[in-house]
Amino acid sequence: MADQSKNTNTPGIFELNNGSMQVKISNFGATITSLSVPGKNGKLADVVLGFDSVDPYVNGLAPYFGCIVGRVANRIKEGKFSLNGVDYTLPINNGPNSLHGGNNGFDKKTWEVAGHKKDGDKPFITFKYHSADGEEGYPGAVTVTATYTLTSATTMRLDMEAVPENKDTPISLAQHTYWNLSGHDSGNILDHRIQIWGSHITPVDQHSVPTGELLPVKGTPFDFTEEKRIGERIGEVGIGYDHNYVLDCADQEKDGLKHAAKLRDGESSRVMDLWTDAPGVQFYTGNYVDGVVGKGNAVYGKHSGVCLETQGFPNAINQKSFPCVVVKAGEKYKHTMLFEFSA
Repeated sequence: MADQSKNTNTPGIFELNNGSMQVKISNFGATITSLSVPGKNGKLADVVLGFDSVDPYVNGLAPYFGCIVGRVANRIKEGKFSLNGVDYTLPINNGPNSLHGGNNGFDKKTWEVAGHKKDGDKPFITFKYHSADGEEGYPGAVTVTATYTLTSATTMRLDMEAVPENKDTPISLAQHTYWNLSGHDSGNILDHRIQIWGSHITPVDQHSVPTGELLPVKGTPFDFTEEKRIGERIGEVGIGYDHNYVLDCADQEKDGLKHAAKLRDGESSRVMDLWTDAPGVQFYTGNYVDGVVGKGNAVYGKHSGVCLETQGFPNAINQKSFPCVVVKAGEKYKHTMLFEFSA
């Protein structure tokens, strides 16, 4: 595919290929549209839910498939917060709450392509977006960058940075890819096995907003401190998992990042290890995906993919006991994720 970075105001799809894995990423929402990695016997499969062209993303048909969400990922209770003595009101777009940055969050913006190396050693693409003061109700202008790099044969790194220019503001970005390690078109992920390096969740109210408590997972359907089948006790948690895990029991580090989760598919033998420097990870089992027609006319239903969104805690701006998500003017927000595939 030709390098399209000369014309970056138009939504397009760009390729990274190191000979072992191939990733397609759009500058619309900094969205991963396709990621192909080998399984057993070296067989390649595309393991992310998505669309063949950029149009369905632009037309709002994707339930946050593959994108970066912000300025603040996840839910803010009643779309309200106060900062430095000023009350702010955000768009309500998820029950009574503001979700993933509002009606037109970072996932619905065309980002500038600031750099792109398609192949060779360590292919990468860097996206840049300027969020204006007052955009979706948030204070202050913010410059955001996101760089995807294929750091080794089957490892991808995402570095997200954001600098508020003139006002303090909450910032918490998340990468919202839906994974299915059997292949995007292979049905549900209930037989995938997962381990999450979190011994607590932040329990939620009836509107999926954390109550402020920390709940130990031991002995509950939320306990994935040891690897188990996703579907094993999913019937005990309503329509499925959509919960923030406190990443508090990482026993090892890699490149300064802690182990967040290990996802395993027995059928293809694919494994994805996720590493991060964020305090939490949203474990979401695609509970609201319903008959979305995706790549190659595959129909994605409930639980067709699993999201592992490393993040600041949901509604942290209103919960003083949670790790702070406010970034001061001139300071830098940083958030790194490492996706390590093996078979």
